[in-house]
Amino acid sequence: MSSDTARPRAAVVGLGARARLFTQALAGPYADRFELAGFCDVNPHRMAVHNTWLAEHHPGRTPVPTYLAEDFDEMLRRERIDLVVVCSVDRTHDHYIVRALEAGCDVVTEKPMTTDADKARRILDAQRRTGRDVRVAFNYRYNPVHSAVRELVASGEIGEVGSVHFEWLLDLRHGADYFRRWHRDKVNSGGLMVHKATHHFDLVNWWLGTRPESVYAQGGLFFYGDEAGRRRGLARDYHRAHGSPAAGSDPFAVHLADSPLLSALYLNAEAHDGYHRDQNVFAPGVTIEDDMAVLVRYATGATLTYHLTAYSPWEGYRIAFNGSAGRLELLVEESTWTRPRMPTNGSDPVLHGAEADDTAGRTELLLRRFWEKPREIEVATGEGGHGGGDVRMLQDLFGTRAPDPLHRAADATDGARSLVTGLAANHSFETGLPVRTGDLLEF
Repeated sequence: MSSDTARPRAAVVGLGARARLFTQALAGPYADRFELAGFCDVNPHRMAVHNTWLAEHHPGRTPVPTYLAEDFDEMLRRERIDLVVVCSVDRTHDHYIVRALEAGCDVVTEKPMTTDADKARRILDAQRRTGRDVRVAFNYRYNPVHSAVRELVASGEIGEVGSVHFEWLLDLRHGADYFRRWHRDKVNSGGLMVHKATHHFDLVNWWLGTRPESVYAQGGLFFYGDEAGRRRGLARDYHRAHGSPAAGSDPFAVHLADSPLLSALYLNAEAHDGYHRDQNVFAPGVTIEDDMAVLVRYATGATLTYHLTAYSPWEGYRIAFNGSAGRLELLVEESTWTRPRMPTNGSDPVLHGAEADDTAGRTELLLRRFWEKPREIEVATGEGGHGGGDVRMLQDLFGTRAPDPLHRAADATDGARSLVTGLAANHSFETGLPVRTGDLLEF
C-alpha cells in the first residue's frame, strides 16, 4: 500500500497473549525491516497493555496507534498498512484476512487459518483474486526435530510411507485451559480438531507431501463439562474463579490475579468487554470435545491414526511412521507430570505445551530400518517456544528470506489443507460416517 521506499508498515489485530510474540518481534529484532504502525482489538485496554510493554523494552518509543475492531478498515487506510498480522479469536480470522487482502495488504495469520469451509473458501478466493500473500503461522514446522523428520521421510530412509500413528496428549493445565476460555465454544474455535489439531494435521501433510482425501472420526466430551464434573465429584459451584471462594480448592481453576500477564491482559480488561478468562471447566457451556480419535486416508494411499486427549497427567506426543524400508519413531515429553496447584510467585500460572518447565522430559527420534539395529538420530533442540520453532518462524516471516529446501513456509492452501481434516472430523462426529474432504473443500 505505501509507495515510498520506507520500511513496510505492519499492524497486529487481536492483542491477546499470543500477539506478544509478534509485537515484540516487530518492535525488536525486526524493527529495521518493519514499522509497527497499528494495533486493532475489540478491547482498548489490551492494546494499551501492549504499548506499555513496548515502552518498557524500548524507552522513548512512540506508542503504536490503536483502533477498535470496527475501525479496522480505517486503520489500514490511515496508517498505510502493508502487512497485517491476525491474532484475533479464530472465528474472526477470515474477516480480517479478506479485508486486508482486498486493501492490498499481505497477511500473516495465527493458526487455524479459519474455522469453517465457507470462510476458508472466502480466504482462498480473496488470495487468488488479489494476488497478495497469506502466510499461516505453523511454528511446529520450524521445530528442529520436526524438520529432521521431514528430511528423513523425504530422503527415503524408511521407504514409501504406508501409515502414521500420532498420539497427542495435553496435560491437565494446558488441556484444561481450552475449557476456561472462549475456545470452549465450538462456534469460536471449531473445537480442538480445528484450533489445536490443525498443527498436527499440517505436520502430517507436510511430512508426507500429500493431502487428505477421507476422514472418519469419533469424539466426545468425556472429562470436562458440567455433566462429567458432577458424575466424578470434580465440579465446584462457581462460574469463574476470580472472587469465588469455591475456586480456592479447585486444582483446575486458574487465578488471574496471581499472574501479572493474565491480570494485565484479561482481568483488568474485563470492564471493556466482559470477557472472563477463568471460567470453570466443569460449568455448563462447553461445546467442544476433549477426547478424539481420527482415521485419515491421503492421496498417496497412506493412512493416519490420530488421537488427541486433553486431560493427561503428562504432556507430549508419540509419532510413528511405518514405511516399506523401516520405521521412524518420535517421542517428545514436554512435561512428565502435572503439579496439582498453580504457582503464585508472579509467573504465568498457565503452562502451555509451547513452554517447557522443570518437569520437562526428553526428545527421542529413533530410526529402525529393516535388518539393521535401531539408530537414534541426534537433534539439537532449540530455545524458546515450541522447541525453538517460534524463533525460526519469526525469522522466516520477518527476516531476510533464504531458500528453504524443507519448504516450511505455509500459505493459504496449506492452511486450508490442515483445516479440512479437522472440519471433516467434526462432521464425522455428528454423522457417524466417513467424510470426503473434497465434499467440504476442493483444492
